[in-house]
Amino acid sequence: MTFFKKIIFLLFITLSSTLVVADNHETTTNNTNQELIDQAKEITQKMEDMDDEVPLNDPFAGNEGTSSTSQANIPEEEKEDMMSLYNFKLAGLISGVDYSYISLVDSGGEVITLSLGQNLGKIKLVDLRLNEAIFQREDKSYIIIDFNNQIRESNEY
Repeated sequence: MTFFKKIIFLLFITLSSTLVVADNHETTTNNTNQELIDQAKEITQKMEDMDDEVPLNDPFAGNEGTSSTSQANIPEEEKEDMMSLYNFKLAGLISGVDYSYISLVDSGGEVITLSLGQNLGKIKLVDLRLNEAIFQREDKSYIIIDFNNQIRESNEY
């Protein structure tokens, strides 16, 4: 990040000094160049001060902090299983004639892509709808997840 700031800073100084020299045909260019150098030092100092200001949360992590509290009625055995559907969010859905895929994202930002018939832990992706994915458990019950991260369990779909 600081590399790009330094490049932009050098381009700014180069362009500013060229414009000042091109417009100023007097003998006071040394004073003007010194002023530009002083301004550049001030900008560099401000940029270094800005590097220390780091946000407390990662804006690219999504809802990592709220993912565990969004479902209060999660069964205990599902909480312990890392490959549980309750630990993922539905991020994408592509349905075609021959193949269909979904993308699930976990709280750490890892993406898992599944096609019809593939397993996610103990459940199997069996069907897709326009805005939801349907998984089947070993006991032949179904789990349905939608884009609002609402997970419902049912005996039929």
